[in-house]
Amino acid sequence: MKIDDKDGLDSGMPGNLYGRLQVMESEKAPFDPPGRIRAAAAPLLSWYDSHARILPWRERPEPYRVWISEIMLQQTRVEAVKPYFGRFMEALPDIGALAQVEEERLLKLWEGLGYYNRARNLKKAAVTVVENYDGRLPASYEELLKLPGIGSYTAGAIASIAYGIPVPAVDGNVLRVVSRLLASREDILKPSVKRRMEDCLRAVMPQKRAGAFNQGLIEIGAIVCIPGGQPRCDECPLYSLCLARRQGLLDSIPYRAPKKPRKVEERTVLLLEAGDMVAIEKRADKGLLASLYQFPNVEGRLTPQEADRTLKALGAGVKDIVPAGEAKHVFSHVEWHMTGYRILLEHVMEERYLFVNRRELREKYPIPNAFSAYIKVINGES
Repeated sequence: MKIDDKDGLDSGMPGNLYGRLQVMESEKAPFDPPGRIRAAAAPLLSWYDSHARILPWRERPEPYRVWISEIMLQQTRVEAVKPYFGRFMEALPDIGALAQVEEERLLKLWEGLGYYNRARNLKKAAVTVVENYDGRLPASYEELLKLPGIGSYTAGAIASIAYGIPVPAVDGNVLRVVSRLLASREDILKPSVKRRMEDCLRAVMPQKRAGAFNQGLIEIGAIVCIPGGQPRCDECPLYSLCLARRQGLLDSIPYRAPKKPRKVEERTVLLLEAGDMVAIEKRADKGLLASLYQFPNVEGRLTPQEADRTLKALGAGVKDIVPAGEAKHVFSHVEWHMTGYRILLEHVMEERYLFVNRRELREKYPIPNAFSAYIKVINGES
């Protein structure tokens, strides 16, 4: 029902909900979980139609654009993704271009987004799509799931947003919103909980507006029922239906079982310079930051004297060592605590490292974001 000013005052709803579509629930016949989600559809869609952010991938929700944006948005903020998405679309405008791109150029386009296997899987999937689907992403949730790097969320997003197929797309935002809507205390990190939520949403989602329904839930989670902050309940179209709000459980829902603490690794980063040339090296083909380039670094926290001895033992002619500051980078299961030194050499060490000029470093070689603080040092930005 649509509330007017009097209804808003009588129901105790915040004043700025006046005129917004809200569903009133009978105390004698409360909704069951599927019914609560079904009742949320109308106010959710009404809110999304007028509050959805203008984002570059939403302007033309074509399958390829939806796919690339969704992969980029995993573990990455919207504002950070916007410039990457634009550059990526300009460089690789279609699946054919993505399938043919050299890995090093692809990783350079991805530089700074992190989780580089996402980019590698994009290329693998693009090759499969060219070979098996005539260069078009399949208009099938089940077929999308077969592609490298595409799980249930991404398959659901592409299928519903680009093709209008009524399947759910459950990410962290949706898990948070629906858990609060239902006052569910289940651990959202468990795959079984996510599957049950997908099944519940699939059974009740609007058949003709599946994409808007999914995006509406994601949008509420992003800008209203926000992560890591106080939810903006007085702006929420699900205000009247939300059991966590009603029961005072917003601080405890969603529930996540405590994670094991990350392993901390101390590393010393050696910024080796010979004139305008800077030393880099390629990491192993497997493991953390596989196949990316990095500044030479060693385990442990070395003093300047220890760094000097280490390099001289490798045959380096060290002219000067200057502290380059400390930095920290957090991976999913490990933290690097880094100490850096800017080291001026008498000559390049071609037999051990690859020496490149600063322009090549900026334009050609993909350096992971873990070393961003030291890239700034090399570029004279700090």
